[in-house]
Amino acid sequence: MNADARMNRLELVSAILLAIATVFTAWSAFQANKWGGVMSIRFAEANTARTESTQASTTAGQLATIDVTIFTEWAQAVASEQSVLEQFFQERFRDEFRPAFDAWIATDPLQNPDAPPTPFAMPEYQLADAQRSTDLAARADQRTEQARQANQRGDNYVLTTVLFAAVLFFAGVSTKFTRLRTKTFAVGFAVALLMAGIVVLATFPVEI
Repeated sequence: MNADARMNRLELVSAILLAIATVFTAWSAFQANKWGGVMSIRFAEANTARTESTQASTTAGQLATIDVTIFTEWAQAVASEQSVLEQFFQERFRDEFRPAFDAWIATDPLQNPDAPPTPFAMPEYQLADAQRSTDLAARADQRTEQARQANQRGDNYVLTTVLFAAVLFFAGVSTKFTRLRTKTFAVGFAVALLMAGIVVLATFPVEI
């Protein structure tokens, strides 16, 4: 093959490289934008979950205070042998507190030295809002981690756009060279960069 034919073939390869690199550059930019959107959504979800977790924790604390207050009044009524007041406060135990109280009474705390000191030490004492707060905090942590992953994936796609931009540069500049050896080197380098970019791109997750 003579020099002119090789030059023409290199020109054709350069044109193909420019077309392919342009497509992959656009795809990488699109994916970077999509993962950026995922990151924003996950961070927003994390903030919402964390706010709701704080609210649930505050509610749980308030309910626990109510339980402690009524139980303390009940204990004082028992100690002073005021059966009417004892019954009065016992009827006002909250539904979440009553199972723990009943389980505590079953341990015979007045006679059993090994009994838990209060119903609040019983495993039956569970506050739904406290568990909800814990679950929401875990969800917030999960969403934050997902947001960070999305951010990293978006950054990875941005890096591939740089790689494909280099392909565009070397493929484009090769058309300006008149020496066969220089043109061949530029086209060959552009091909190597394109292949490397495609291989790296194939390992990235896709967000549609």
